[in-house]
Amino acid sequence: MAGEQARAGVPAGLDGKGLRIGLVRSRWNAPIVDRLEEGVRRGLAALGVTPDDLVVASVPGSFEIPFAARALAQSGRVDAVICIGAVIRGETTHYDIVAAECARGVQEVQLSTAVPVAFGVLTTEDEDQALARSEGPGGHNVGEESAAVAIEMARLAEAWRPA
Repeated sequence: MAGEQARAGVPAGLDGKGLRIGLVRSRWNAPIVDRLEEGVRRGLAALGVTPDDLVVASVPGSFEIPFAARALAQSGRVDAVICIGAVIRGETTHYDIVAAECARGVQEVQLSTAVPVAFGVLTTEDEDQALARSEGPGGHNVGEESAAVAIEMARLAEAWRPA
């Protein structure tokens, strides 16, 4: 990352300076999502994205994430969108429906708008798994990883944009 050895999976020299990034976050499971958002902000900062270049939209739950992601992608105000949320398995099939439709919707947004969308929505069996995937600095944080994905894909889209 900028000025330091890249983390595994992050291309050396990846730079987000000048990119505008949208962040869609779910309010459901807020303690977990707050940790993911901290990771997103940490990851973007490490790659040179300023806080002023981050646009945040909050939605009730993960099922609503694709709608907000589409609104941001179509706005022309962002170069990429990061989606974060936490769907934790319960006693009913609700988990399966929400997790699958959120993932499908996010994929549909990026394919239909040509704006990269990073999928940082946790789909876990229990809260312990969600906590393990949303750790603080130096730990595993899917939000931080999603920041790098968004920057890499925004740069790819930029490089291949028709002249």
